[in-house]
Amino acid sequence: MTLSIVRTRAGLGLEAPEVLVEVHLANGLPGITLVGLPEAAVKESRERVRSALVNAGFDFPLRRITLNLAPADLPKDGGRFDLPIALGLLVASGQIPSEALADTECAGELALDGALRPVTGVLPMALATRRAGRRLIVPQANADEAALAGELEVLPAEHLLEVVAHLLGQTSISPHRASRPPANPRATADLDEVRGQHQARRALEVAAAGGHNLLLAGPPGTGKTMLASRLPGILPPLTEDEALEVAAVRSVCGMPLREHWGQRPFRAPHHTASAVALVGGGSRPRPGEISLAHQGVLFLDELPEFSRQVLEVMREPMESGRIHIARANHERRYPARFQLVAAMNPCPCGHLGDPRQACHCTAAQIQRYQARLSGPLLDRIDLQVEVPALPPAQLTSREAGESSAAVRERVLAARERQWARGALNAHLGGRELEAACALGGDDRAWLAGVLERLQLSARAFHRVLRVALTLADLAGEPRPSREQLIEAIGYRQLDRLLKG
Repeated sequence: MTLSIVRTRAGLGLEAPEVLVEVHLANGLPGITLVGLPEAAVKESRERVRSALVNAGFDFPLRRITLNLAPADLPKDGGRFDLPIALGLLVASGQIPSEALADTECAGELALDGALRPVTGVLPMALATRRAGRRLIVPQANADEAALAGELEVLPAEHLLEVVAHLLGQTSISPHRASRPPANPRATADLDEVRGQHQARRALEVAAAGGHNLLLAGPPGTGKTMLASRLPGILPPLTEDEALEVAAVRSVCGMPLREHWGQRPFRAPHHTASAVALVGGGSRPRPGEISLAHQGVLFLDELPEFSRQVLEVMREPMESGRIHIARANHERRYPARFQLVAAMNPCPCGHLGDPRQACHCTAAQIQRYQARLSGPLLDRIDLQVEVPALPPAQLTSREAGESSAAVRERVLAARERQWARGALNAHLGGRELEAACALGGDDRAWLAGVLERLQLSARAFHRVLRVALTLADLAGEPRPSREQLIEAIGYRQLDRLLKG
């Protein structure tokens, strides 16, 4: 047989489209032609495969070889195509029967001696292979990751010789059995360590219950970072589907999976991060911090110190829960359903309104500092809370606050009510939101007057309703009351905070 076809998969974001590696041997001068939109690492596979086959003791066909990676318009990158190309050459040259690769997919990078090296993005590939009803051959180092896909026959190997011996029926490779690891929540610090800051603690609970974005503003050293780090501890555990989504993003980035299984991500990029680092991109688009924080928390400390351009690129993902990265010849889509928690000082020196120390910033400096945050971005942050300096007596008090476990129980109960409606309050559409709130005529008239006085946008109006609905869910009430509307409006106090 001079023609063979081996199945594998490309990496296209979190998708893994099928790729057929077609190998044709023809008469003519010996040489290899590789087509099908391969990038540099794929083109170099010709030399790796040649050396691996020769050093493993196989006959390398001295004929005119054409390798086609179909479909031709799909970009291919990485070393994952080495193993399927090598197996395709062996089938085309008659050293392996074609029937041996029926219902089989494979991926792996080859060393020059034929050893198999791990590749990235194996979990999305394994999930796609499972849906196709086939088995998967992967390097031994990728076996645990592939096994996370569930009901899939994973055949791990450390060398090309092992794969060929299995396909020839000489020595069988035992399917890799590895159950999904138990949920291993991160050992987070407890909320009972936070002294005082009752309004900020309440806002943190509301944010966790409804999936709302949160901004903490106050002088340095008042506990903003401490509060933000406690949010993962009061969020509900990941479901199996959510854990797979989080693991798939980490797989594409080549990050470890099993020891982080079931943990909600907590990402805290430095304020010098670029737009590409934050939302993803590059010449070979990769997930950014917002995707690595999917189903978890993205903490941006010193928010005004981030470049305004960097912050503005987050606006659309904050609404849609995904990021679409488009390039001239390809595009990627990554999930980005993160919960934003940001912290900021009220002025450049940080002491505007601080009773402990006078502020020395000029009015112009304060204005420039505040202007780094655009109105549309602030509109998307539901809860804007002051974190004031605490008196020494409160700081030294031994009285512990409420624990994370107790708060998490209320958060879970509130989320149960929201899941019954179909979505978290932060993600409800306008029609569903107004139907769930069901405000009476008096409340509507009162709210309209408040919105006019505060000059809030239509988006901010819906954010107020979402927060009020979450407050009602926490209280176990069917719809928001006037008191809960007042509390929700009180959480949009950034303008008053920054003006001192």
